[in-house]
Amino acid sequence: MSKAFLPDPALPLFPLQTVLFPDGLLELKIFETRYLDLMARCMREQAPFGVVALRSGGEARVAGGAPVALFDVGTLAVLIEVDSPEANILLVRCRGTQRFTVGTTRQETDGLWVGEASPVGNDPVVPPAAAHANVVKSLVDAVATLTAQGAEPFLQPHRFDDAGWVANRWCEILPLPLDAKHRLLSLDPLSRLDIVDSLMRVRHTPH
Repeated sequence: MSKAFLPDPALPLFPLQTVLFPDGLLELKIFETRYLDLMARCMREQAPFGVVALRSGGEARVAGGAPVALFDVGTLAVLIEVDSPEANILLVRCRGTQRFTVGTTRQETDGLWVGEASPVGNDPVVPPAAAHANVVKSLVDAVATLTAQGAEPFLQPHRFDDAGWVANRWCEILPLPLDAKHRLLSLDPLSRLDIVDSLMRVRHTPH
């Protein structure tokens, strides 16, 4: 992670209506100049950018729109694939890596958000508890079904023996409010998986 936090503390930020979890797949269609320039810089310097969920406001610049407010924890994204199907359009695939806390932010003259970033320690690799067996098996089954249909929802390697990895993948696909996903991002892996397990039980409880 040597290039993640540079001497200049201003990390370029990409505010989105989504929460990126470590090892998560993020696919973006880039067309705004500020983000085309950012992707070019990231490719040139092999540097990450920060993905932060929006508390309010929108991803695109809209005159008279609600002011942009960001959540206080984000995740670094590194480019893994970039395609340009037409002029001034980029299709990018990114991997989520390390979490960070967001300090003071500002918007540059070109509209790009930058912020002071402090790294958050990576989740410890711990196995799911015995009580999590069903939620792990459900994810294994879901991945097998999607793979048989030709879909690859998650980046390799799949780590079903890692509580944090399993919890993160469920957090990505469960239909949870944005603020709930953000709170889950900030938890330790077993607590995150406990909550996912509880949510899964509620969803499958007959009413």
